[in-house]
Amino acid sequence: MRRIAVCFCLLMFASSAAIAAEPAKEPAKKSDAAAGASVTMPYLIAPLSDGGTLVAYAYIASKIIGTSQATALEIQDKIPFIQDAFVRDVNATSIAKPGDPMTVDNAVLQARLLALTKKVMGPGKVADLKILQ
Repeated sequence: MRRIAVCFCLLMFASSAAIAAEPAKEPAKKSDAAAGASVTMPYLIAPLSDGGTLVAYAYIASKIIGTSQATALEIQDKIPFIQDAFVRDVNATSIAKPGDPMTVDNAVLQARLLALTKKVMGPGKVADLKILQ
């Protein structure tokens, strides 16, 4: 019994010395997601077509960056309306690169979705939109 108590004390002493020897970590800078100003949108399924023929579907993940944490909460409340605008837009106009119907034109799509988000949310509430996938 005494041996167990001695082993336990040595183990506690060794672990406390190891914890005390760890250097203090500097707090990392908060990104938009850590600050709570971003909202990840549900996946958007968009058709890729060549002329009038359906070629494939693209799964698009996006993140809306709000101007503050309060506006991020407002964006979350309006996700159904934003998603509806996204679905209508990608089904009305092609998202494929000209000449390559199997590739999504991310730059053009990002600009279109950002404009729609700003239209739904109003001025001064949306800072940016990022295409994640």
